[in-house]
Amino acid sequence: MSITDLISQELNIPVRQVAGTVSLLDDGATIPFISRYRKEATGGLNEEDIQSIEQRLRYYHDLEARRATILKTLEGQGRLTPELAARINACWDATALEDLYLPYKPKRKTRAEAARQRGLEPLAKVIMAQHDGEDITKRARQFVDGDQVKSTEEAIAGAQDIIAEWVSENTSVRNAVRGAFRREAILKSHFVKGKEIEGRNYENYYDFSQPLRRISSHQLLAIRRGEKEGFLRVTIDIDDERTLDNISRRLVKGRGEASVLVDQAIDDGYKRLLKPQIETEFAASSKQKADDEAINLFAQNVRQLLFAPPLGRKRIMAVDPGFRTGCKVVCLDEQGNLLWHDVIYPTAPHNDVQGATATVQQLARRFHIQAIALGNGTASRETERFLKRVHFDQPVEVHVVSENGASIYSASKLARDEFPDKDVTVRGAVSIGRRLLDPLAELVKIDPKSIGVGQYQHDVDQSRLKESLDFTVESCVNSVGVNVNTASKELLTYVAGLGPALAQNIVTYRAEHGDFASRRDILQVPKLGAKTFTQAAGFLRIPESANPLDNSAVHPERYALVERMARDCGCTVADLIADKAQREKIDITRYVSGDVGEPTLRDIMRELEKPGRDPRQGVTTVEFDDNVTRIEDLREGMELNGIVTNVTQFGAFVDIGVHKEGLVHVSQLADRRVENPSKVVKLNQVVRVRVLSVDIDRQRIALTMRGVTAQS
Repeated sequence: MSITDLISQELNIPVRQVAGTVSLLDDGATIPFISRYRKEATGGLNEEDIQSIEQRLRYYHDLEARRATILKTLEGQGRLTPELAARINACWDATALEDLYLPYKPKRKTRAEAARQRGLEPLAKVIMAQHDGEDITKRARQFVDGDQVKSTEEAIAGAQDIIAEWVSENTSVRNAVRGAFRREAILKSHFVKGKEIEGRNYENYYDFSQPLRRISSHQLLAIRRGEKEGFLRVTIDIDDERTLDNISRRLVKGRGEASVLVDQAIDDGYKRLLKPQIETEFAASSKQKADDEAINLFAQNVRQLLFAPPLGRKRIMAVDPGFRTGCKVVCLDEQGNLLWHDVIYPTAPHNDVQGATATVQQLARRFHIQAIALGNGTASRETERFLKRVHFDQPVEVHVVSENGASIYSASKLARDEFPDKDVTVRGAVSIGRRLLDPLAELVKIDPKSIGVGQYQHDVDQSRLKESLDFTVESCVNSVGVNVNTASKELLTYVAGLGPALAQNIVTYRAEHGDFASRRDILQVPKLGAKTFTQAAGFLRIPESANPLDNSAVHPERYALVERMARDCGCTVADLIADKAQREKIDITRYVSGDVGEPTLRDIMRELEKPGRDPRQGVTTVEFDDNVTRIEDLREGMELNGIVTNVTQFGAFVDIGVHKEGLVHVSQLADRRVENPSKVVKLNQVVRVRVLSVDIDRQRIALTMRGVTAQS
């Protein structure tokens, strides 16, 4: 069976679509490019399907490389028989492949290896044969040499060590034990004596027991973190007696002396070798499953955060609120360039409302401010009330913006390079303002792990987390498209086919030669060749280009096709975009050719209808209750507006304007059973909640959305 067939079966995707995708991936095409511009080859697969194919393709390529290494090693040992080679070549599972190799794998100084070196393997074979009437003591006496083997008891014990290892390496036995773990494994955790007080964060798991197959991702990750920090002792157990009986039925023949010895070796091999190995295997696989769930949820949250709607090209005043040190104020132009910065003190302890009002009004007039971005940190509610009372000469909306990760950016080399003479408070305020202008363009500058969403992101496999988040960011960036004349290096890095080096080359070329006038000009960038241009061009936008298609998602390879459509309609491409009546004349079936099918043509028509359309929705705001600004103001039963700031497996965190987020547990998200919180709520969604309980000492707020009236 071919790799393509295997992937097709695993993912339930037709072979033709898998084959087309694999061919493109092998040719170096990127996932965003394949998904958008090669729908005929893939049968219209989306990015997630293509990513799944790419991951399985990588898995099988790695397996083939491992198989080649194993075959070469066995051949070098002189132990590669035609039968073994056939079994290895027919194996397409990494675990099964390692099981096949295990008996031949070079070993450290094990008890079994030591027994072999003393010449006891023939005796082990005699015992394992379990012939009726065999006098094992007599046979063992033949191996006593007074030097390496001093007695028959020692000879038999050594032979049993070898048998124990055979049992632990037997593929059938290993799979039987795996089956037992799969069906009945119980994960147990207990506190480490003497650390009960220090590890109180894990008290829910001080005496915890749950079937491994049923434990939730967040529980397992919490337990493993507690184990790593030394507060919990964790085991995975099965019914040893039943499992041993199962193994004995497979390997023990009769009731003679040899059979008794084999049964003893089975017990030893299972408890000393096999069970610890399989327990470790299941600990790793359950952790991987929990990682996958946490990573997928984190990626969903990051996608929603990056897809937060931009305010658009407006002049912004950004305010990073504070009490004692005042509120940092910056003014930005439509491109996010810093125009001015200042500090105001409208809140306690200074309460300079008059001076702060004059400063804000003067800056708004001077820089033609159209909107205010207010950070949601300390003093946010108090500063918001102040700003909404200020009278401006023109309408100025106040938008509360998440500060998560702003401090990370402000202290980064990137921020220092951009603002070498400004302190971290000014840089942080700039980041807050730019997030309102375009969240995607700003947030790509920050490590996704630092933007305040997800759960246990520091406990999961970091390489897989990075891979998932990089894919998510790349997907978001390419879905929106990038203005090549204004984009930062960080934003350009995620454009399909580019990467950091070419992104820097684009920025450098732009600085030296000015703006790109057309997409074709991008080919002048050093080291950016035709193949890279093909991958990236459709995602790069040039709004000022003479060719309107340069500001659309229509790929340059299809410009001639669109120009032909325009000629057939007796108009220009610009007319085709501007005039719906002209577009309605087009029968796309006339333009189907060998490499262009109806999926691509429908995409082109949608793009002509609204070139460069932004898939992100409009900005939404939440009105908090002015009478509730501190956790002390909360009372059970209160119904309040809030905004979802994080979604986890156990529920959603909601900002209700009291400087401390409340938790809507998964059981309180809806008037029905909820399996997946992300199916009910999304990041930045405005919701209506009711206060269930308030624990001021522990700073915890429990909320519910069950039976709550619609948001106001």
